[in-house]
Amino acid sequence: MKEHARQARAENRIVGLVPTMGALHAGHLSLIEQARRECSPVIASIFVNPKQFGPNEDFAKYPRAFESDREKLQRAGVDSLFAPEPADIYPHGFSTYVNVDGLSDRLEGRSRPGHFRGVTTVVMKLLQIVQPNFAYFGRKDAQQSRLITQMARDLNLDTEIVVCPPVREPDGLALSSRNIYLNADERKAATVLYRALDAAKSELAAGVRDALQLQAVLHRTLGVERHARVDYAEIVDGESFESVVRVAKPTYILLAVFIGKTRLIDNLYMEPKSPDSEELVFHF
Repeated sequence: MKEHARQARAENRIVGLVPTMGALHAGHLSLIEQARRECSPVIASIFVNPKQFGPNEDFAKYPRAFESDREKLQRAGVDSLFAPEPADIYPHGFSTYVNVDGLSDRLEGRSRPGHFRGVTTVVMKLLQIVQPNFAYFGRKDAQQSRLITQMARDLNLDTEIVVCPPVREPDGLALSSRNIYLNADERKAATVLYRALDAAKSELAAGVRDALQLQAVLHRTLGVERHARVDYAEIVDGESFESVVRVAKPTYILLAVFIGKTRLIDNLYMEPKSPDSEELVFHF
């Protein structure tokens, strides 16, 4: 993989990388489409990273569909697939990790201790192996994308991190590889995340800016769904991911909700239409 990418760079080609854990869906393929518009070659990776799963999480049963994924990537126009074994990424005696202080400890980091250390370490390794000009990530995993962007900046990496919008089902459910775990009733119930975000958006569009009022709307909407158990529903600064009292600058509403046994995340990003404007632009 290193030699292949090195040769592309020697030919002054623009190398794009789309890192994945497989179980590919239309959200992943939208990243490929964006990469193909901007890069050639486009390299995708499939690696289910054991370092980002906690002891009680779903590493063993995480969906794996390598042959199907490879066919999807071929049809999508990916030039190369990098699919290393765990021993290639974490050789015997591996003991070096990358951690983004502060950002890694909140929200997802609080709910899943050690998760982000595993994410940033494996992404750093993939970026070091491929050394792409651009690497593409989805905004559904908003905190993860923010951490990776911070890491790339702090460590003076040559790769530009490109964050792309999530892809949704017609009923609003954000695509996720974990959606496959939902049974029919849970699949219907899972739309409550989008409905909660949409309810908060309606309040914001009506002029509400107080974070506690907005959180009340989120919990009220989520609370009527019997299959849903809220892990967190937070309103945070778009850079620091610290809680805000009032929405006045780029801000995320972040949700983590268990639907049955399946933990789903979603978010709404908003920013002022202009520096002096009270009007907000929303990004689902």
